Amino acid sequence: MNRRHCAAAAITLVCALGLLTVPVQAMAAPTPDSSPSPSASAPAVPSPAAPSSEKDLEKIREQIETLYRQTGAATDAYNLAEEQTKKQSGEIVKLAKAIVDGQARIAELKDRAGAQAREQYRNGGLPPGAQLVLSNDPQLFLDGVNKVRTSQQASKTVLAELNRTQEDLETYTQDASSNWHKLETNRVKQAKAKKKINAQIAAAEKLESQLEKKERARLRQLEQDAANRAQSAWLATRPTPNVDVSGATTAAGKAAVAFATAQIGKPYVWGATGPGSYDCSGLTSQAWAAAGRPIPRTSQEQWRLLPRIDIQDMRPGDLIIYHADASHVGMYVGDGAIVHSPRPGRHVTLAGAGSMKILGVVRPDR
Repeated sequence: MNRRHCAAAAITLVCALGLLTVPVQAMAAPTPDSSPSPSASAPAVPSPAAPSSEKDLEKIREQIETLYRQTGAATDAYNLAEEQTKKQSGEIVKLAKAIVDGQARIAELKDRAGAQAREQYRNGGLPPGAQLVLSNDPQLFLDGVNKVRTSQQASKTVLAELNRTQEDLETYTQDASSNWHKLETNRVKQAKAKKKINAQIAAAEKLESQLEKKERARLRQLEQDAANRAQSAWLATRPTPNVDVSGATTAAGKAAVAFATAQIGKPYVWGATGPGSYDCSGLTSQAWAAAGRPIPRTSQEQWRLLPRIDIQDMRPGDLIIYHADASHVGMYVGDGAIVHSPRPGRHVTLAGAGSMKILGVVRPDR
């Protein structure tokens, strides 16, 4: 790869870095169109007359729950794409700097090689070895042998480093191009997830807005009743806790619980990691970061990467992952309860650990 090509690549990358400073909306509350168009990513929203029975309200509750479950999965996809975008942006910045540094090094090495060539020209164009052969002074000959060897080694070193630096520069440019492609791919994923989130929240809000005030209050009670039934069923079948393990909460676990419970009452906002609002994994990841143990950002990555434990061994500070797609997470606080950030329209709160379908338990400080 020639110098002009490297320079062009570096200039293109450095100019492109300006785009990396453009913020991607992640913390702001979604502001969907007041009249959203139908979307393939969200279920069609019926427009029934006011429900006339408990059965009708229960169906609406299930529809809303499904929409918010799907919103949770889309939020996880958005958060993961955002984390990957940040990573790729950082890699591109590092590679751009490496390209600039490499170009400067190549220029320096070429100057040194040029200086050696000019020195040879000043000596009549004869190679150092020929000049020694023509010398009649034995001492000058012996002194010159070492100089010739040193000069030859220096020339070889310069040429070897020049070739190596040029190869590195080509690799940096290829890596930067690859990272740029990944960056754009993740931005597309973010945009799609954001669109899906907004559509699903709008659909759920439309369903609830069609209810009268007393029906909305009853709907909220149905939600609580469903959670209570699930919690009771879980407690009835829950494995006997391992007292020795559950009582061994670490200092980090206590700190994580203290942070998470201190956020009770703050609103759920998708993509948020505090301090004024949180989504579910934003709360758990920030709680463990505050305890000195950084963990993955999303509930799906927390489930994939953190050590798993048996549910009977869980202790305060452990994370309970919910639903088959690992789209929700809460922090166990003891006595069969979790602290979590439920969904849009709700706030960080305490809830029964078994109030949702448990996928498994992970321990950040294992």
